[in-house]
Amino acid sequence: MESVVTVGLDGSPESLAAAHWAADEAERRNLTLRLLHAWPLLVPEQTRIPAEVDQNYWANRIVHNARTELQARHPGLSIVGNLVADDAQDALLQAASESEMTVVGSRGLGAIGSYFLGDISMAVVARAEGPVVLVRAETNETGPPPAPRTAGSVVVALKLHGPCDDLLEFAFGSAAARGVPLRVVHGRSLPVNAYVPWGVDHDVTEEIKHEAQKDLSQALRPWREKFPGVEVADLIVLESPAKAVVRAAGGAGLLVVGRRKHRRGLAPRVGPVAQAAAHHARCPVAVVPHD
Repeated sequence: MESVVTVGLDGSPESLAAAHWAADEAERRNLTLRLLHAWPLLVPEQTRIPAEVDQNYWANRIVHNARTELQARHPGLSIVGNLVADDAQDALLQAASESEMTVVGSRGLGAIGSYFLGDISMAVVARAEGPVVLVRAETNETGPPPAPRTAGSVVVALKLHGPCDDLLEFAFGSAAARGVPLRVVHGRSLPVNAYVPWGVDHDVTEEIKHEAQKDLSQALRPWREKFPGVEVADLIVLESPAKAVVRAAGGAGLLVVGRRKHRRGLAPRVGPVAQAAAHHARCPVAVVPHD
Protein backbone atom coordinates (compact mmCIF):
# COMPACT_ATOMS: atom_id res chain seq x y z
CA MET A 1 0.00 0.00 0.00
CA GLU A 2 1.42 3.36 -1.07
CA SER A 3 1.72 6.30 1.32
CA VAL A 4 -0.90 8.35 -0.51
CA VAL A 5 -4.38 9.69 -0.03
CA THR A 6 -6.28 9.36 -3.32
CA VAL A 7 -9.26 11.55 -4.17
CA GLY A 8 -11.53 11.03 -7.16
CA LEU A 9 -12.14 14.12 -9.28
CA ASP A 10 -14.94 14.52 -11.82
CA GLY A 11 -15.12 18.31 -12.09
CA SER A 12 -18.09 18.68 -9.72
CA PRO A 13 -18.11 21.02 -6.71
CA GLU A 14 -18.61 17.96 -4.51
CA SER A 15 -15.44 16.30 -5.76
CA LEU A 16 -13.52 19.53 -5.22
CA ALA A 17 -14.80 19.69 -1.64
CA ALA A 18 -13.63 16.10 -1.22
CA ALA A 19 -10.23 17.11 -2.60
CA HIS A 20 -9.91 19.87 -0.01
CA TRP A 21 -10.77 17.42 2.76
CA ALA A 22 -8.29 14.90 1.36
CA ALA A 23 -5.56 17.56 1.18
CA ASP A 24 -6.08 18.44 4.84
CA GLU A 25 -5.92 14.75 5.72
CA ALA A 26 -2.80 14.09 3.65
CA GLU A 27 -1.05 17.07 5.22
CA ARG A 28 -1.81 16.08 8.81
CA ARG A 29 -0.70 12.49 8.10
CA ASN A 30 2.39 13.60 6.12
CA LEU A 31 1.26 11.70 3.01
CA THR A 32 1.18 12.47 -0.70
CA LEU A 33 -2.13 13.55 -2.21
CA ARG A 34 -3.07 11.90 -5.51
CA LEU A 35 -5.70 13.57 -7.69
CA LEU A 36 -7.36 10.84 -9.77
CA HIS A 37 -9.51 11.48 -12.81
CA ALA A 38 -10.66 8.49 -14.83
CA TRP A 39 -12.30 8.50 -18.23
CA PRO A 40 -12.38 5.54 -20.66
CA LEU A 41 -11.94 7.80 -23.70
CA LEU A 42 -8.60 9.31 -22.65
CA VAL A 43 -6.01 9.10 -25.42
CA PRO A 44 -2.22 8.81 -25.11
CA GLU A 45 -0.64 12.12 -24.17
CA GLN A 46 0.66 14.18 -27.09
CA THR A 47 2.97 17.15 -26.92
CA ARG A 48 2.67 20.55 -28.56
CA ILE A 49 -0.90 20.29 -29.78
CA PRO A 50 -3.43 23.14 -29.55
CA ALA A 51 -6.07 22.93 -26.86
CA GLU A 52 -8.92 22.90 -29.41
CA VAL A 53 -7.80 19.52 -30.77
CA ASP A 54 -6.56 18.01 -27.51
CA GLN A 55 -9.05 15.25 -26.63
CA ASN A 56 -7.75 15.25 -23.05
CA TYR A 57 -8.09 18.99 -22.58
CA TRP A 58 -10.97 18.92 -20.09
CA ALA A 59 -9.56 16.00 -18.14
CA ASN A 60 -6.22 17.80 -17.82
CA ARG A 61 -7.97 21.01 -16.86
CA ILE A 62 -9.96 19.32 -14.05
CA VAL A 63 -6.79 17.98 -12.47
CA HIS A 64 -4.69 21.08 -13.15
CA ASN A 65 -7.21 23.51 -11.65
CA ALA A 66 -7.70 21.39 -8.56
CA ARG A 67 -3.97 20.98 -8.08
CA THR A 68 -3.35 24.72 -8.45
CA GLU A 69 -6.06 25.56 -5.90
CA LEU A 70 -4.91 22.94 -3.40
CA GLN A 71 -1.21 23.74 -3.75
CA ALA A 72 -1.90 27.40 -2.97
CA ARG A 73 -3.57 26.36 0.28
CA HIS A 74 -1.01 23.65 1.08
CA PRO A 75 2.32 24.86 -0.33
CA GLY A 76 4.34 22.14 1.39
CA LEU A 77 2.09 19.25 0.39
CA SER A 78 3.22 16.75 -2.24
CA ILE A 79 0.44 16.59 -4.85
CA VAL A 80 0.43 14.41 -7.96
CA GLY A 81 -2.10 14.28 -10.78
CA ASN A 82 -3.21 10.96 -12.24
CA LEU A 83 -5.23 10.59 -15.45
CA VAL A 84 -6.45 7.04 -16.05
CA ALA A 85 -8.01 5.70 -19.23
CA ASP A 86 -10.45 3.47 -17.39
CA ASP A 87 -13.94 3.28 -15.98
CA ALA A 88 -14.18 5.49 -12.88
CA GLN A 89 -15.40 2.68 -10.63
CA ASP A 90 -12.57 0.34 -11.63
CA ALA A 91 -9.99 3.10 -11.29
CA LEU A 92 -11.20 4.01 -7.79
CA LEU A 93 -11.23 0.37 -6.68
CA GLN A 94 -7.67 -0.04 -7.91
CA ALA A 95 -6.68 3.15 -6.12
CA ALA A 96 -8.29 1.92 -2.91
CA SER A 97 -6.08 -1.17 -3.00
CA GLU A 98 -2.98 1.00 -3.26
CA SER A 99 -3.77 3.95 -0.98
CA GLU A 100 -3.94 4.67 2.73
CA MET A 101 -7.45 5.90 2.01
CA THR A 102 -9.62 6.88 -0.94
CA VAL A 103 -11.86 9.95 -0.81
CA VAL A 104 -14.94 10.60 -2.94
CA GLY A 105 -17.49 13.39 -2.95
CA SER A 106 -21.21 12.89 -2.33
CA ARG A 107 -24.08 15.13 -3.32
CA GLY A 108 -26.42 16.30 -0.56
CA LEU A 109 -30.19 16.52 -0.99
CA GLY A 110 -30.90 20.04 0.26
CA ALA A 111 -32.44 20.43 3.71
CA ILE A 112 -32.88 16.69 4.13
CA GLY A 113 -29.19 16.51 4.89
CA SER A 114 -28.63 13.05 3.43
CA TYR A 115 -26.25 11.72 0.81
CA PHE A 116 -27.13 10.93 -2.74
CA LEU A 117 -24.85 8.01 -3.48
CA GLY A 118 -24.63 7.02 -7.11
CA ASP A 119 -23.81 3.58 -8.40
CA ILE A 120 -20.08 4.34 -8.51
CA SER A 121 -19.82 5.52 -4.90
CA MET A 122 -21.83 2.60 -3.57
CA ALA A 123 -19.84 0.06 -5.54
CA VAL A 124 -16.55 1.51 -4.37
CA VAL A 125 -17.67 1.57 -0.73
CA ALA A 126 -18.95 -2.02 -0.94
CA ARG A 127 -15.95 -3.51 -2.73
CA ALA A 128 -12.89 -1.45 -1.82
CA GLU A 129 -9.96 -3.19 -0.14
CA GLY A 130 -9.05 -0.06 1.85
CA PRO A 131 -10.88 2.72 3.70
CA VAL A 132 -13.16 4.94 1.63
CA VAL A 133 -14.21 8.36 2.93
CA LEU A 134 -17.45 9.93 1.72
CA VAL A 135 -17.37 13.73 1.85
CA ARG A 136 -20.43 15.87 1.35
CA ALA A 137 -19.89 19.53 0.62
CA GLU A 138 -21.70 22.00 2.85
CA THR A 139 -24.43 23.96 1.15
CA ASN A 140 -23.73 27.51 0.09
CA GLU A 141 -26.49 29.53 -1.55
CA THR A 142 -24.17 32.18 -2.98
CA GLY A 143 -21.58 29.95 -4.60
CA PRO A 144 -20.15 26.46 -5.01
CA PRO A 145 -20.20 24.15 -1.98
CA PRO A 146 -17.22 24.82 0.30
CA ALA A 147 -15.10 22.06 1.82
CA PRO A 148 -16.63 20.53 4.96
CA ARG A 149 -15.39 21.59 8.37
CA THR A 150 -12.88 19.24 9.98
CA ALA A 151 -13.39 20.33 13.59
CA GLY A 152 -14.99 18.01 16.09
CA SER A 153 -14.24 14.63 17.58
CA VAL A 154 -13.86 11.35 15.74
CA VAL A 155 -16.75 8.94 16.34
CA VAL A 156 -16.42 5.21 15.67
CA ALA A 157 -19.21 2.63 15.62
CA LEU A 158 -18.22 -0.65 17.26
CA LYS A 159 -20.22 -3.88 17.03
CA LEU A 160 -18.24 -6.01 19.55
CA HIS A 161 -18.79 -9.12 17.45
CA GLY A 162 -15.69 -10.50 15.78
CA PRO A 163 -12.33 -8.82 15.04
CA CYS A 164 -12.26 -5.04 14.70
CA ASP A 165 -8.55 -4.18 14.70
CA ASP A 166 -8.57 -2.47 11.28
CA LEU A 167 -11.53 -0.33 12.30
CA LEU A 168 -10.06 0.74 15.63
CA GLU A 169 -6.61 1.37 14.17
CA PHE A 170 -8.11 3.76 11.63
CA ALA A 171 -10.30 5.48 14.23
CA PHE A 172 -7.55 5.92 16.82
CA GLY A 173 -5.07 7.01 14.14
CA SER A 174 -7.53 9.60 12.82
CA ALA A 175 -8.16 11.01 16.30
CA ALA A 176 -4.42 11.12 17.03
CA ALA A 177 -3.66 12.89 13.73
CA ARG A 178 -6.30 15.53 14.49
CA GLY A 179 -5.52 15.86 18.19
CA VAL A 180 -9.19 15.40 19.09
CA PRO A 181 -11.08 13.01 21.38
CA LEU A 182 -12.37 9.67 20.13
CA ARG A 183 -15.94 8.67 20.97
CA VAL A 184 -16.66 4.95 20.72
CA VAL A 185 -20.34 4.15 20.26
CA HIS A 186 -21.93 0.73 20.66
CA GLY A 187 -25.62 0.46 19.86
CA ARG A 188 -27.58 -2.65 20.77
CA SER A 189 -31.27 -3.32 20.21
CA LEU A 190 -33.11 -4.67 23.23
CA PRO A 191 -34.13 -8.35 23.17
CA VAL A 192 -37.77 -9.34 23.50
CA ASN A 193 -37.38 -10.41 27.13
CA ALA A 194 -36.39 -6.84 28.07
CA TYR A 195 -39.92 -5.58 27.41
CA VAL A 196 -42.66 -5.71 30.02
CA PRO A 197 -46.24 -4.38 29.90
CA TRP A 198 -45.25 -1.06 31.51
CA GLY A 199 -42.10 -0.48 29.43
CA VAL A 200 -38.70 -2.14 29.78
CA ASP A 201 -37.26 -4.22 32.60
CA HIS A 202 -34.59 -2.10 34.30
CA ASP A 203 -32.74 -5.14 35.64
CA VAL A 204 -32.44 -6.65 32.16
CA THR A 205 -31.19 -3.42 30.59
CA GLU A 206 -28.62 -2.93 33.34
CA GLU A 207 -27.33 -6.46 32.83
CA ILE A 208 -27.05 -5.88 29.09
CA LYS A 209 -25.17 -2.62 29.64
CA HIS A 210 -22.84 -4.25 32.16
CA GLU A 211 -21.90 -7.07 29.77
CA ALA A 212 -21.49 -4.67 26.86
CA GLN A 213 -19.29 -2.35 28.92
CA LYS A 214 -17.05 -5.25 29.91
CA ASP A 215 -16.63 -6.33 26.26
CA LEU A 216 -16.10 -2.75 25.13
CA SER A 217 -13.40 -2.07 27.72
CA GLN A 218 -11.61 -5.25 26.73
CA ALA A 219 -11.70 -4.37 23.03
CA LEU A 220 -10.38 -0.85 23.65
CA ARG A 221 -7.66 -1.68 26.18
CA PRO A 222 -4.80 -2.44 23.71
CA TRP A 223 -5.64 0.61 21.62
CA ARG A 224 -5.70 2.93 24.59
CA GLU A 225 -2.19 1.66 25.39
CA LYS A 226 -1.02 2.10 21.78
CA PHE A 227 -2.43 5.65 21.58
CA PRO A 228 -2.00 7.04 25.10
CA GLY A 229 -2.42 10.62 23.89
CA VAL A 230 -5.94 10.03 22.57
CA GLU A 231 -8.75 10.92 24.94
CA VAL A 232 -11.37 8.17 24.69
CA ALA A 233 -15.01 8.22 25.73
CA ASP A 234 -17.29 5.23 25.24
CA LEU A 235 -21.04 5.18 24.96
CA ILE A 236 -23.45 2.23 25.07
CA VAL A 237 -26.90 2.95 23.67
CA LEU A 238 -29.74 0.44 23.90
CA GLU A 239 -31.40 1.14 20.59
CA SER A 240 -30.90 0.33 16.93
CA PRO A 241 -27.14 0.50 16.20
CA ALA A 242 -27.81 2.54 13.06
CA LYS A 243 -29.87 5.15 14.93
CA ALA A 244 -27.37 5.26 17.79
CA VAL A 245 -24.44 5.91 15.49
CA VAL A 246 -26.12 8.61 13.40
CA ARG A 247 -27.27 10.39 16.56
CA ALA A 248 -23.80 10.20 18.11
CA ALA A 249 -22.22 11.65 14.97
CA GLY A 250 -23.92 15.02 15.45
CA GLY A 251 -21.19 17.66 15.63
CA ALA A 252 -18.42 15.17 14.85
CA GLY A 253 -15.58 15.90 12.45
CA LEU A 254 -15.44 12.32 11.17
CA LEU A 255 -17.57 9.21 11.59
CA VAL A 256 -15.86 5.84 11.19
CA VAL A 257 -17.90 2.72 10.50
CA GLY A 258 -16.92 -0.81 9.56
CA ARG A 259 -17.85 -3.08 6.69
CA ARG A 260 -17.27 -6.80 6.57
CA LYS A 261 -15.04 -7.81 3.68
CA HIS A 262 -17.16 -9.78 1.25
CA ARG A 263 -16.46 -13.45 0.92
CA ARG A 264 -15.56 -15.00 -2.39
CA GLY A 265 -18.68 -15.85 -4.37
CA LEU A 266 -20.94 -13.50 -2.42
CA ALA A 267 -22.23 -10.18 -3.74
CA PRO A 268 -20.58 -7.12 -2.14
CA ARG A 269 -22.84 -5.39 0.34
CA VAL A 270 -22.86 -2.54 2.83
CA GLY A 271 -24.41 -3.26 6.23
CA PRO A 272 -27.27 -1.26 7.79
CA VAL A 273 -25.03 0.84 10.04
CA ALA A 274 -22.77 1.90 7.16
CA GLN A 275 -25.85 2.54 5.00
CA ALA A 276 -27.42 4.76 7.66
CA ALA A 277 -24.16 6.62 8.23
CA ALA A 278 -23.65 7.26 4.54
CA HIS A 279 -27.18 8.52 3.99
CA HIS A 280 -27.83 10.52 7.16
CA ALA A 281 -24.60 11.59 8.92
CA ARG A 282 -23.73 15.20 8.18
CA CYS A 283 -19.97 14.80 8.67
CA PRO A 284 -17.51 12.90 6.45
CA VAL A 285 -17.94 9.13 6.81
CA ALA A 286 -15.05 6.67 6.61
CA VAL A 287 -16.07 3.12 5.74
CA VAL A 288 -13.33 0.69 6.77
CA PRO A 289 -13.35 -2.92 5.48
CA HIS A 290 -12.37 -5.52 8.07
CA ASP A 291 -12.48 -9.29 8.58
